Amino acid sequence: MGENTPTTTLLETAMSPDSRSDSLYLTHPTPEEKLTTWNLNSVNWGTALSVPDYLEREQFLTTVPLARDGGVTHWILVDRTLPPNERPILASCESLRKPVLVSHSGVITEGITHGIGSVFSQPKFRGKGYASRMLRELGPVLKDWQVDKNICCPFSILYSDIGKKYYAKFGWVPFPSTHIAFPPASNSKPFTAKPLAYPDLEELCALDETYIRRSLETAKDEKVHIALIPNHDVMQWHHKREDFVSGKIFGKSPNIKGAIAGEPGSRVWAVWTRAFYGPLKPESGNTLHILRLVIEDEADVEANATKLKGILEIAQAEAKEWQLGHVELWNPTEFVKQLVKGTELEHSEVEREEESIASLMWYGEGSGTSDDIEWVGNEKYGWC
Repeated sequence: MGENTPTTTLLETAMSPDSRSDSLYLTHPTPEEKLTTWNLNSVNWGTALSVPDYLEREQFLTTVPLARDGGVTHWILVDRTLPPNERPILASCESLRKPVLVSHSGVITEGITHGIGSVFSQPKFRGKGYASRMLRELGPVLKDWQVDKNICCPFSILYSDIGKKYYAKFGWVPFPSTHIAFPPASNSKPFTAKPLAYPDLEELCALDETYIRRSLETAKDEKVHIALIPNHDVMQWHHKREDFVSGKIFGKSPNIKGAIAGEPGSRVWAVWTRAFYGPLKPESGNTLHILRLVIEDEADVEANATKLKGILEIAQAEAKEWQLGHVELWNPTEFVKQLVKGTELEHSEVEREEESIASLMWYGEGSGTSDDIEWVGNEKYGWC
């Protein structure tokens, strides 16, 4: 790890503080402490890259449109009696600000959410309650973080990789977390859909937002309907991450960011990203994730299935080219499941129990569960 390797200080070798101690508090790391947290958690989330490349990626991701200008916030749990850069980092995480819509009885309110990621405690501090203490304090803090009289934070989210129970203890309730998996292409065939590249995305993202707003305005049940907005900045966050990692692994970045089929008004399109979780081996779980699937007109099932098939075949071809294990489409609606069956492509339906469990802490009235809340577009683009 070279010069960035964290060293053990006398403070760290001292007795660990009680997780209930009043001397512990949630704060923000110094630049040096931020680097330390990245060094430590590279073992968990940096295995597709060398440590120097992982550190470079984490710094780079603070500069992309969604994260810059305070979009990303880094948090640490430390002892307030000890000086910065010498205090042990007992637990750490980050939050990413994203725009959201909330609708009840057709009335839409705009707001923000904070998506929590990179929850980490180094091995010698695990089992001592530090991560729990951090999360208990963080949930209420995020309700008022970066809000003002014109903008509210109605909920916060995270995606659990340790099942459905741990984060639920602190108020992040698990929501449906399913996906359809498709294998990579087994052979080459002519494309019947059109690949999407960077210049195509901004206009489609803006159009998608209008469709989501329309969906929330016309909701007829008594539930609160929520949606993260799949705007261009959100998609860029995924794509800039993808470009950086693929550039380090392959020496190039992918040009195809999705695919589209049909004529305006009856189009189907998908935007995707390639995620590398480890070496180019099947056991790494490297995946082409469909970030967002849009169907402009659901009237013609057969025609939509044909369009979707063309899009998925491009995705499968891209998965093969970039040595990815499979293609995933998160939380498909019953209508989308019907279309997938109509494509006659090989696929499997998966209900996730341990990894990427979409979880939500609701700050308003009601239970905060899926009984009261309809999470519209709970797809991969919301992940952080």
